[in-house]
Amino acid sequence: MGTTQTVSPVAGKDKTNDTSKGSPSKAKSNGHAQGKTKSKEMNALPPQKSVVIAYLCWLFGGIFGLHHLYLHRDRHAFIWWCTLGGYMGIGWMGELFLIPEYVRDANEDPKFVKMFVAKLQAYPKPPYSSKRFVGQVMIGHLFGQVCSMAIPETLVGGWDLSFLHWTIPLFVSLGVWLVGNIGREQGVWWHCLVAAYLAYPARYLIYDETYSLLLTGLVAALTFDGLSKQWRRTPPRRGSPGERTFKLTTAVIIYCAFWGSFLYFNGTISDEDGGEVPIHEAIHNFLASAWWTDLKQALLDTYNYAQHHGWYETWKEVFESMDVDGERNSYKVLGVSATASQAEITAAYRKLSKEYHPDKVKDEGLRAQAHQRFIEIQQAYSVLSKIKSNRRRKNKQYQEEEAIVL
Repeated sequence: MGTTQTVSPVAGKDKTNDTSKGSPSKAKSNGHAQGKTKSKEMNALPPQKSVVIAYLCWLFGGIFGLHHLYLHRDRHAFIWWCTLGGYMGIGWMGELFLIPEYVRDANEDPKFVKMFVAKLQAYPKPPYSSKRFVGQVMIGHLFGQVCSMAIPETLVGGWDLSFLHWTIPLFVSLGVWLVGNIGREQGVWWHCLVAAYLAYPARYLIYDETYSLLLTGLVAALTFDGLSKQWRRTPPRRGSPGERTFKLTTAVIIYCAFWGSFLYFNGTISDEDGGEVPIHEAIHNFLASAWWTDLKQALLDTYNYAQHHGWYETWKEVFESMDVDGERNSYKVLGVSATASQAEITAAYRKLSKEYHPDKVKDEGLRAQAHQRFIEIQQAYSVLSKIKSNRRRKNKQYQEEEAIVL
């Protein structure tokens, strides 16, 4: 009584090991305990998100869905990126007071979970949301329109690709399904796909493509709302950073590829006469132009020079050829060589100043041109005088340092 018995960590460890080796029941209980530990790790809460950081992401990158990326709402982030914050920031501004709820959802906050369970008990199926429904129709319409614009209107390699318009319902249904699967609601895709293809032939009755796409998106959204929509009872699976990056990058590349196809095949630019030239023809003409040929040859010559002399010497040559200090151009303006002395530069400057002085030009039409030339002469002389002065000062300083060392 009154005494406690202590066991050293080492002794305790050895004793435990010996017991577990000798007794199968002990080993079984240890395995059961390890299984419980793993189960607890799997059921552990996700890393907690901060409301402050979420608001900062919303403020500085919310128009591109940065706050949704932070909260692992990748589908929502992709839609915001495609539409610049929900059609030019309308949706982004509307989320000002929704971010705390998003954060509680991401953190699986007990209060949020309790409210969600209450919704599950009150509504076997998610109730109608006009906000989500309109979003489904708009994003479905957007994806269908982008797909339609990306289909080449002219022959490509002798092929007429207009039959690709049958892929439009596919992308309309993807847009509807994507919005429908945000947050705690979900549904299957094929319901939207079938509905979109059933509604799409109305394009032959409705000649305005805007209305036919709107009808297709509307039917797909109604089908999703009526047949597919259900609660996401378990929290969405959180993929690894690599998996999330791969999926988002793939989606972004595909979306950009459609816009690139539209610009390349169907986009036009205006020429000097006001005519429209297809962008793919303009690119072809540009690649065949003398300017591009000369530039390509200059880049090739620079690369070959760097292979023989090194990239440092190449950069040095390129930097000098840029004439950032204006020395080469100043020699050209004054008409003197690069080895000219200060006296020769001054003489050339005085001669040209007298020749191009605006007061000595009688013709009014030539006076403005002479004035511009006079200014160039003044600037060239100032540049060269400054450079020569700096070099003399550096040489004098170098000679003095050498004398001190000796």
